[in-house]
Amino acid sequence: MRSLDAPRLRSRWTIAALFLSWTAAWVTVAAQTFQLKLVSTAWPPFTNAPKQPRFALDLVETALGRIGVMSKTAIVSAPQFTPSLLSGLFDGSAAAWKDPERERELIFSQPYLENRLVLVGRHGADVSAKALPDLKGKRVAIVEGYSYGATIDTAGPVWIRSRGEEDSLTQLLKGGVDYTLMDELVVHYIVSNYPKESDTKLEIGSTPLLTRSLHLVIKRTRADAQSIVDRFNAQLRGMIADRTYHRLLHVDWILADVDGDGVPELVPRSDQAGSSEPLRVYSLFSPPSPSSETPVKPGFYVGGNIYADWASVPENYKVSNSDKPDPRRSTGTIFRFTW
Repeated sequence: MRSLDAPRLRSRWTIAALFLSWTAAWVTVAAQTFQLKLVSTAWPPFTNAPKQPRFALDLVETALGRIGVMSKTAIVSAPQFTPSLLSGLFDGSAAAWKDPERERELIFSQPYLENRLVLVGRHGADVSAKALPDLKGKRVAIVEGYSYGATIDTAGPVWIRSRGEEDSLTQLLKGGVDYTLMDELVVHYIVSNYPKESDTKLEIGSTPLLTRSLHLVIKRTRADAQSIVDRFNAQLRGMIADRTYHRLLHVDWILADVDGDGVPELVPRSDQAGSSEPLRVYSLFSPPSPSSETPVKPGFYVGGNIYADWASVPENYKVSNSDKPDPRRSTGTIFRFTW
């Protein structure tokens, strides 16, 4: 005869087993969770103190968080950055450019972002310069304290140091400088959120005059450095596909290689891609030099699928995004440009 208590006992054992498995899993995750001590300069909108514009740090902290690694970044001055990074006081940096000295001491992640500085002038200005020496004698605003690299000191322009991107634009509009150098992401923000002002008051160059890729770097002396970097790398493509990049960079469209085949795709901030093909797209990386005379056109990544062109995208995705944020929003007080 079957005992009436048997199912109850089995239920209790099942609950106990589940509890033990959950406890074991929690202990495993807790054991893998730790905090990296990182260092950076203040370079808005890419690096900065918490609650300030810090797109690069936000991206890295999000990717690390997905693999159970916490991080805290100390902000130092530009001259202190490399000595601090290589001193052994820190585990690495969330935003570093490559150079031979650093590569000897640090393991570099895949690039997760790219800094491309373009020329911005007043409406009607000649912004066709292909290299910094083309601007010899011109007054060009750059932000005080940013790590532009040693090459700019002998490049030719007369550098005018500003307090920030907003101050650089103000000096330009008031005629205090001939040009300003701005990162393409900042320019993308200006054009997207101030279309009328940028169209009537600014002239924007199309050739980056300075390009550097951004990397997470970890000291080689850490036994788990390669593991951290490898697991970090594995998160990047998924963060593009699930629109984490869009949210943290505050852009509507991104051009990036989602499926890893070497051909970038156009990725909207949601599957409500809009009623027409995008006019402005932010490219995460500079396009590779075409290997043939007929470069491959990017497809569209919508609804988890890649479509060859806009005409192939199903009509149910071609709707306006009803939850699109107000372009005047303050995302950690990104920028407050005065026109």
